[in-house]
Amino acid sequence: MLSLIPDIIKLPAAIAIGAVLAFYPARWLGHSEGKQMAATAALTKSVQVLRERNTINDEVSTSDAAALCADLGLPDDQQAECVRRVLSPDAEPANVGNDPEDRSAVRQPDCQPQ
Repeated sequence: MLSLIPDIIKLPAAIAIGAVLAFYPARWLGHSEGKQMAATAALTKSVQVLRERNTINDEVSTSDAAALCADLGLPDDQQAECVRRVLSPDAEPANVGNDPEDRSAVRQPDCQPQ
């Protein structure tokens, strides 16, 4: 049956079929390698950021209050107030969420939705 088809048609058809069969697996492999390279780059960047953050945390935790306030670049008349605020502990945490003190804004499990 293939002998009825001229060679001038069989050869380009065979090349086209071979190209299609080779293209999609190669594309899939390249796509998965690209994903892996992107994930590796993101992981490397996050490790670098964490190391920099740890370095900054170490510098801040070993510095005294005057050095921290001086690093902020405050004028001399404001540095004393800055040192006082850095050294004074907070008496109680601020109500950041602005919720009522009795937590009435939190829905109880047995309440029905409105």
